[in-house]
Amino acid sequence: MQYTLKKALGQHFLKDEQVCEKIVAALGQDPVERLLEVGPGGGALTKYLLPIAGIDFKAVELDDEKVVYLERTYPEIRGKIIHGSILDIESPFVDSFTVVGNFPYNISSQILFKVLEWKSQVPVMIGMFQKEVADRVVSKEGSKVYGILSVLVQAFYEVEYLFDVPPASFDPPPKVMSGVIRLRKKSVPADIKSDRHLSILVKAAFNQRRKMLRNPLKPYFSEADLQDELFTKRAEQLSLEQFAALTYRMK
Repeated sequence: MQYTLKKALGQHFLKDEQVCEKIVAALGQDPVERLLEVGPGGGALTKYLLPIAGIDFKAVELDDEKVVYLERTYPEIRGKIIHGSILDIESPFVDSFTVVGNFPYNISSQILFKVLEWKSQVPVMIGMFQKEVADRVVSKEGSKVYGILSVLVQAFYEVEYLFDVPPASFDPPPKVMSGVIRLRKKSVPADIKSDRHLSILVKAAFNQRRKMLRNPLKPYFSEADLQDELFTKRAEQLSLEQFAALTYRMK
């Protein structure tokens, strides 16, 4: 191997060609004009993305060594790599674009929040996550793993769990199962007072998920509102629609 592994960057390199092909097949189910690959690493997926005809392709990669490796191995990628962290860059395109990647596990949740920042430009995202995170994103109310990510992502995107990816598909194999999910922008997003209200509400509710909502949400609602039976529930019992409706009642 002509590059080294950096544990600090959460690197697990995909080596399973079939998984790459399945991701590319899933990408092909929606129109793609511009594509951003996050964390191409050793280029396992990149080599399938570069030949896709008629798209404007860019990749964002933080690791200096991988940038050199990618440019040497795939000369056609030159000028298409943004050398930096996905979390720090400005939107890479003026128009809408699709996001794809085998996301570094240590920042995968933050990548989802970045996609939400860019939601006006990102109609589709297909990403590989630790299975536990993937499950969280697609879960519904009543589930043990339903939480902040579930509600905030589903307010704007239809979410779909596509397939599991076993540890043996990577080098080195992670200790956990992985999963690929797809986000498709909703034609009608959740009806909320504002993104900020929803974010504050959901984070406050789930930060004390064992408690009745009346306790963590006290600062945001009037005493009269807090008498509503809804506030005797716990955060994981509320649907996205219920959270959305509550944003209009916040102080």
